[in-house]
Amino acid sequence: MNDVMDKTVKQARKIVVAVIGATVLLAGFAMIVLPGPAFIVIPAGLAILATEFVWARRLLRKAKKKVRQIRNGMGSKSNGGKKCGEQSGSSPEQR
Repeated sequence: MNDVMDKTVKQARKIVVAVIGATVLLAGFAMIVLPGPAFIVIPAGLAILATEFVWARRLLRKAKKKVRQIRNGMGSKSNGGKKCGEQSGSSPEQR
């Protein structure tokens, strides 16, 4: 009897997490075209889903990795590898 109860509770939790996570994720996708913080809400929805689903956990990991790559790549490519506030053609010693 106890095993059946545990299984039912786990299934109910999985359904609740799926409904809440999917709702947050869909709201995030809607915010891509509507006003709102889509780039915050979409990962939040994935994080909710990742508590119960492996596919969401993998997707969230890939998204985090991509954000790190973009963040690291932007610093070196957008301004020629110079630190913020550093002018091109002059080094701190020349100022």
